Amino acid sequence: MPDQPTGLRERKKADTRRALSDAALNLAFERGLDNVTRDEIASLAGVSLRTFNNYFSGKYEALAYRQTERMRRGIAALRERPADEPLWTALEHAVLEPLEEDFGDFYGDENQVPSHGELIEVRRLLMNPQVRNALPQRLFDEWLEVIAERTGTDPEHDLYPRLVVAVVRAVGDAAAEAYVRADPPVAITDLIRDCFAAVRAGLPEPKDVKPWL
Repeated sequence: MPDQPTGLRERKKADTRRALSDAALNLAFERGLDNVTRDEIASLAGVSLRTFNNYFSGKYEALAYRQTERMRRGIAALRERPADEPLWTALEHAVLEPLEEDFGDFYGDENQVPSHGELIEVRRLLMNPQVRNALPQRLFDEWLEVIAERTGTDPEHDLYPRLVVAVVRAVGDAAAEAYVRADPPVAITDLIRDCFAAVRAGLPEPKDVKPWL
């Protein structure tokens, strides 16, 4: 049997990684992350434990895969934004586009707001240091580089691109915190838009506070 074309092989690998990551997330929702094993993730995804180990070093890396890919696609999206577009508008699009694509793929449009029980587990996952540390540092470095390119700054010596990266991460963290605490639940994309709107406005002191909690 002839070898498969490289593009087809890569798509199959990506599909397997997504299936394993989604299986890990489903199991974490169902029984809590501490009670999930690599064997169970592999079984739910319909592959062997050996296959799981070929793709991920452990369950934390599997859980972080979707976010890792969103970061990768966000970097690519930022590079494609119009050169004359305001920086924070371009960053908002770059952050939201991959997230909304994933909602349409994994959750479906009708399920963008999870149940209360899922929100509890989402909070645990988002705050879990082992999941957060599974995100590759090289992707944060790439964010820094593309922001420096866009703003004509030096990623090694200028403070500005590092400050922008820190603010983007803070937007994500703030939106995630509000997302898991909101009652009734709200879509995280709405929270991210509100965060970017506040940043673009220069973070003025609020007068009419819109409570999410």
